Amino acid sequence: MTSVDLDAVRRERDRIRDAHLKPAGQRPPSSARGLHHTALISSDVERTVRFYQDLLEFPLTELIENRDYPGSSHFFFDIGNGNLLAFFDFPGLDVGPYAEVLGGLHHIAISVDPRRWQRLVSKLEEAGVEHAVHSDVSVYFRDPDGARVELIADPLGEMYGSQVL
Repeated sequence: MTSVDLDAVRRERDRIRDAHLKPAGQRPPSSARGLHHTALISSDVERTVRFYQDLLEFPLTELIENRDYPGSSHFFFDIGNGNLLAFFDFPGLDVGPYAEVLGGLHHIAISVDPRRWQRLVSKLEEAGVEHAVHSDVSVYFRDPDGARVELIADPLGEMYGSQVL
């Protein structure tokens, strides 16, 4: 690991913020309607379904063949507000283990109702899923293939009590 000049990093972050971040009332509307789906890779379809549907309570909404790779499955979970979490499996391909790489996934943060958040944390504990709770509203853990997931009880557009949208 190389050493990082934290003061230079902070100055650069401030420069970028000053150049590009407009106050809420001055921002143009987004051209996007929302996140249609995020697609991850699964090494075992049924294990992934059991984890996301049975443990995390995200209903499976569809399971079809991947149009781009014969024999591969493409399946979807409802994560609320018309948004989906999708997966592919790629039988016969050596996709290797999960890795956090430049341009790759660091984590996916999914907002859940505060009453459900505590129940889901308890379910993670009961299932023996290693996890870490932060700020009493956020829990981080890894799915069966190693992807990092966060369940956050803050409302959409808010993070740890601060408006980000």
